[in-house]
Amino acid sequence: MLDETAKSHIEDIWWAGVHAVRGAESVARALTEQQVARPDQIIAVGKAAASMAEAALSRFPGTPTLVVTKYGHGAPLPAPARTVEAAHPVPDQNTLIAGHEVFHTVRRMPEGSHLLMLVSGGASSLAELPVEGMTLAGLMKANTDMLAQGLDIHAMNARRKDLSQIKGGKLLAQFRGELVTTLAISDVEGDALSVIGSGIGDAPEFYRFSFDPFIVASNAFARHACARAATALGLNVLTDSETLYANVYDLARDIGQKLRHAPPGVHIWGGEPTIKLPPDPGQGGRNQALALALAREISGMIGLTVLVAGTDGTDGPTDAAGGIISGATWSEEADRFLRQADAGRYLEQGGNLFKSGPTGTNVMDLLIALKT
Repeated sequence: MLDETAKSHIEDIWWAGVHAVRGAESVARALTEQQVARPDQIIAVGKAAASMAEAALSRFPGTPTLVVTKYGHGAPLPAPARTVEAAHPVPDQNTLIAGHEVFHTVRRMPEGSHLLMLVSGGASSLAELPVEGMTLAGLMKANTDMLAQGLDIHAMNARRKDLSQIKGGKLLAQFRGELVTTLAISDVEGDALSVIGSGIGDAPEFYRFSFDPFIVASNAFARHACARAATALGLNVLTDSETLYANVYDLARDIGQKLRHAPPGVHIWGGEPTIKLPPDPGQGGRNQALALALAREISGMIGLTVLVAGTDGTDGPTDAAGGIISGATWSEEADRFLRQADAGRYLEQGGNLFKSGPTGTNVMDLLIALKT
């Protein structure tokens, strides 16, 4: 059973972090602060693309706009915006359609033009134009294999560049205009434009145009908003760090040990864990796996509630953002579910799944722990 007051508090804290980095708010703020001039074309790619495009179109109504996002993450946008939804984390046919449209939209822009690129997490899977000889089946297998190996986003995106005609700066190399303004919501450690979207801002030294890139939201933005929300609730914030970059089982052991010996208060961690999958994985994603693995480490503890969730509202190929657990979540049968990468099914049976729906952002994951 979960303590309802603690559950309410950590959900409120998580949402405060997510709202602080939503695409619409982040882009609206950046357009004003950076005094971005009216563009001739807007291209928004990623899980937060619709939300980001909403703000840009509010500022620059009537601008031709192409939005590429994940299935279920679109939103009604005014004309002349066009939306293509595709699969994530493994690409599909719509990924190729989106990649073709993005490539040719950039290529057709005339001399003297201004392109506004809005980029968020998931862009690498959602739009692709493979190198010659690479089929959709081959692309799907390459991405599935990388996910199963538990590679981090830096390693995955480095490999994706070799399979692509648009990644690694190759898309913007087609641009013949005068200026590209890029507003990015970072879903990678270090907020590097050479990694976000598999290198949307790679090799700017070779561009023949002015390139103005800005990070408009990140995991740090979200964590700091979480900390402010916790303080406003009268809670003591003990941890605020971006260290969730190891295997979920190693993280669970380290975090569990820390929580067992910590005084009362709130801990906030951010990042993007990795997990190596068995040949036939069950239901879940890295956040659900981390939540259940952590439940084993804190089993029997009283007064501890933990939420682990992806800020985009989806965890792996599921409609859950993650899991919310306590010292009473773990049982002996949970071990089988964990070994089969079926943590989501176990959490669902116990009422421990956390579902937020699409959030309009993606700054990796947040873990919020409250010890009373």
